[in-house]
Amino acid sequence: MITGLVLYSVSIVGLVISFLKDKEKTYQSLKKAWMMFQKLLPEVLFIMLLVGITLSILTPELISKLIGEQSGLFGVIVAMIIGSVALIPSFVVFPLGETLLNNGAGLPQVAMLVSTLMSVGIISMPVERKMFGAKFTYIRNLGALIMSILFTLIIWVVL
Repeated sequence: MITGLVLYSVSIVGLVISFLKDKEKTYQSLKKAWMMFQKLLPEVLFIMLLVGITLSILTPELISKLIGEQSGLFGVIVAMIIGSVALIPSFVVFPLGETLLNNGAGLPQVAMLVSTLMSVGIISMPVERKMFGAKFTYIRNLGALIMSILFTLIIWVVL
């Protein structure tokens, strides 16, 4: 909560300074920001809807059944698919990982799930494509998936 307050405070101070320095540029910047917000709003609302559905369907108990300690490679693949597709806020991911481990999920499976949840974003691709371009989006997601696989292999071998 403090971080949010600090960020909002810095933003407001920056806006006031900008307004005092050049009212016209500040007004035009706010107008551009509003137009971008309006363009992205439908996709952001769609993502929020999918997050709600994901959180209600993919309960920790269901996921730990799919990625339990005995699930092996199958569980890692399931975790990779769920993590790549699901869109869960980052502040939920680590407590979810702990809950899964406490409910019997395997460490490699949870490592894959957490790393793909944090780095791969299939559901958010339309927004990312719009903001950064298709080539960047696909390369970033492929790279993130490869890094998640390598990370999981290291966890699996070492632990």
